[in-house]
Amino acid sequence: MKNRVRILLVLLCTTFAFQNLEAQGAKPWFQDGSRQRPVQNPKAKVLPLISVKGNKFVNPQGETVLFKGLAISDPDKLEKQGHWSKSHFEKIKEMGTMIVRIPVHPAAWRERTPDKYLVLLDQAVEWCTDLGMYVLIDWHSIGNLGMELFQNPMYNTSKQETYQFWRTIAQHFKGNNTVAFYELFNEPTVYRGQLGTISWGEWKTINENIINLIRAYDTETIPLVAGFDWAYDLTPIINEPINAEGIGYVSHPYDNKRKQPWEPKWEENFGFAADKYPVVVTEFGFGLRPGQTIDADHYGNRIISYLEGRGISWICWVYDPEWGPSLLKSWDTYELTGSGEFFRKALHGELESQKKK
Repeated sequence: MKNRVRILLVLLCTTFAFQNLEAQGAKPWFQDGSRQRPVQNPKAKVLPLISVKGNKFVNPQGETVLFKGLAISDPDKLEKQGHWSKSHFEKIKEMGTMIVRIPVHPAAWRERTPDKYLVLLDQAVEWCTDLGMYVLIDWHSIGNLGMELFQNPMYNTSKQETYQFWRTIAQHFKGNNTVAFYELFNEPTVYRGQLGTISWGEWKTINENIINLIRAYDTETIPLVAGFDWAYDLTPIINEPINAEGIGYVSHPYDNKRKQPWEPKWEENFGFAADKYPVVVTEFGFGLRPGQTIDADHYGNRIISYLEGRGISWICWVYDPEWGPSLLKSWDTYELTGSGEFFRKALHGELESQKKK
């Protein structure tokens, strides 16, 4: 008798659970098929397709495109704080922005869930299309993906999650010209051994795996590969470049990476790569102390002059008053910081060094 009661209870609980899943619109695992193909965006071809030709990014007419833009903060953060809107992107356009870097933190991707996060990315891509700006999607983790050790919990991920992220993104945005770049991993680092070890060969293989996976879905969007030392050092590609065509390389040359004189070290550590490959500085910036001014010898002028003279595209960090180095003083007024005003001028080509060219 007791066994019959137990069996009956199990059956009732199972039926209730199944009905509850149906009521919520969810399917049990054995009925949940693969992700459906996304509906083609009617604005997907509004902006000209960007591709790689030699060491340059080019438009369909074969003309070189030197990208200049800025990074926003994570869309999940912006939406939760009430700043996610087209008007936010209109402010970004007013800065003179050609391309918007969108950092997706693994923690935010998981917490919001991929399906709901894609809603934010779809909105960003549509707004940027309407405003004539390209998009770079960045998997914003910092650490050692090989050993799966990371600098902060917000960056925690895994190789499987990283592969699945790019699989999802590539399937979803394939054919959309606005999404010009996929930055495969924000900042690889072993943090002076505190995050283990990884060889360039191991890192090369991981990136090649991601690129091959992306291209199973999307053969047009350009993958960008970062070097070691928090995405600063590209010297390993001299002997062991990534085995893939039509890609670009990334560097993050903050002013503290090397002592002055900067230019010889920049050339040695990443600038040389621009002779053979397209290079994008996807993150850099600076803060200003009270009373400090930006003269001709300041890092800001020196780095912009070097990058543009070398034909290297650039994206400054970050259009948010809470993350640093910040381009904004306040959400209320959208007033720019000193470095924000500097980069506004740089994006508009109004620096003295830019006028002389």
